[in-house]
Amino acid sequence: MSTTSKPPRPRRKTIYHVRNWSEYDRALVQRGSLTLWIDARVQQQWEYAGPPRRGAQFTYSDVAIEAMLTLKELFHLSNRATEGLGRSLFDLLRVRLAVPDHTTLSRRGKTLRVRLPRQARGPLHLVLDSSGLKVYGEGEWKVRQHGWSQRRTWRKLHLGVDADSGEIQAAVLTEAGAHDAEVVAALLEQVERPLASLAADGAYDRANVYQAVQARAPTAPISIPPRRDARIHQHGNRHAPPLPRDENLRYIRQHGRARWKRVSGYQRRCLAETAVFRLKTIFGDRLSARQFDTQATELGIRCRVLNRMTHLGMPESYPVN
Repeated sequence: MSTTSKPPRPRRKTIYHVRNWSEYDRALVQRGSLTLWIDARVQQQWEYAGPPRRGAQFTYSDVAIEAMLTLKELFHLSNRATEGLGRSLFDLLRVRLAVPDHTTLSRRGKTLRVRLPRQARGPLHLVLDSSGLKVYGEGEWKVRQHGWSQRRTWRKLHLGVDADSGEIQAAVLTEAGAHDAEVVAALLEQVERPLASLAADGAYDRANVYQAVQARAPTAPISIPPRRDARIHQHGNRHAPPLPRDENLRYIRQHGRARWKRVSGYQRRCLAETAVFRLKTIFGDRLSARQFDTQATELGIRCRVLNRMTHLGMPESYPVN
């Protein structure tokens, strides 16, 4: 007599509903409002008023360049189309100000320093993640059929996100070959609030990551899953304080990795993946600039716009099954 085992039942996908749909709907509408992205303050600070420079003097302020590049990234325009949009807006509003041409936008974009708008206050629960962004090269179909060549180029985006508010607190663009752990110190330098905790995936399980976090916040919990073959470096008979990685490893050995993830708050790390997903969904997974400095500015503008969208309103979802 033969018995056949029943196939496992497929896991049912959790369905979520949005509790504050009316407020979130208004926030989505506001994303396309031109008055939100260019206000009266921008017009008052349009012309350059800084100290004299060597050589040719600036005509436009950093605020003007940032406003034009914001429109470019928000509406997926080229530099020339952005120039045309700016001129048409000023003509319709009867504003007697000159508009930066496309060469000025390209040149000033290399040196523009973008500051991320932040509204959240208090201790920061930081989550880290990274992802690739295309620069130029073959499309997906060509690579799938014939393989990739040396012209296929990527950049790597590194984000530090506030787990409570969803704000991007730090952003760094590197070459494709940069390891995630190498950028943690640069990300922490951009963080302005006191660090309460940090969570990241196993790619950040490096000694320099723990050192950078402890130098910033010695008592902040660090939720990074150790490797499967990880060993304890400092045993209990030492007089030195225990290492955070060793404490994580001891808890995992006693209670299991799944329980450690629940207790340590490691599950918050998925919010960094959500921020990367939002960034790619709204702006795409490709950088239009060719030079690295301009690409870094392009990324900074996108993160700035995404934070402004976050401030308008975020959905409050809850599971229904």
